[in-house]
Amino acid sequence: MKNSYQSNETPMKSENFHANRILKKMSLKFRHLTSSIRILPSFIIIGFPRCGTTSLYNYLIQHPSVAPPLKKEIFFFGANFEKGINWYKRYFPTLLYKYQIRKHFRNYFLTGEGSATYIHHPLASDRIKKTIPQAKLIVMLRNPIDRAYSQYFKIVNIGRENLSFEDAIEIESKRIEGEWEKMINNKNYYSMDYHNYSYLSSGIYVDKLKGWLNSFPKNQILILKSEDFYNDPSSIFKTTLKFLNLPNWELQKYKKYNYYDNKPPLHPTIRKKLVDYFKPHNERLNKLLGRNFGWDE
Repeated sequence: MKNSYQSNETPMKSENFHANRILKKMSLKFRHLTSSIRILPSFIIIGFPRCGTTSLYNYLIQHPSVAPPLKKEIFFFGANFEKGINWYKRYFPTLLYKYQIRKHFRNYFLTGEGSATYIHHPLASDRIKKTIPQAKLIVMLRNPIDRAYSQYFKIVNIGRENLSFEDAIEIESKRIEGEWEKMINNKNYYSMDYHNYSYLSSGIYVDKLKGWLNSFPKNQILILKSEDFYNDPSSIFKTTLKFLNLPNWELQKYKKYNYYDNKPPLHPTIRKKLVDYFKPHNERLNKLLGRNFGWDE
């Protein structure tokens, strides 16, 4: 009986899987055909990866005046830009839906996405500026040492890293050598090596932020410290709502969506080495933004 039950279950699961795939394709096709009546995002969480962007995004889409796209990370202005604006717009709500929400919530309506790798794609800032010049951008900055260690364990967990953390950061420059330049010179090229293995490079925040601050006025960019967010998510959530010109709204529960952080402590010797490595870069960041993040203390 047991074997008979199992053999009958597998085809049903297979049929459901294929049916769901067909429905998903049909839905995306319909959305693409109606892209002309769909809206572009009002805000984008552009980075940095492993800094709490998923948590903040999940809080924001619980607000009654924020309509989520079909998925959080669309990667349009990075890896998928060649697919065209209609491909991008299919993920967002229609003008009719916007009208309905504004009618019920006193003209407040926003939609936005959160592709945290935009921040370190060399062409993303110009692409967003040309496509959505009024978009509000949100950046989250975490102690670059903790961010790098968290990214490492994420890549380990998805099966793309078999080196120790110490060995991985030792050969990082060789792994990603020339990848940044390739993305600049070839608009259709996206480097998965840079995406996966830029453990330390991604934490040199000042070099990435300069380009965005040159492209957008400061009042369109909100820069948050991840540690403040982790310690007091309610306060940072309110700050973000104010930045987006949304009415205050209290979440019932703040859940941390920071995956892959159940990891062993970083060895003190390696941490000290990385404190020294990041210190001059953090000092340049502090000077650029006029604030001290306190990561070297």
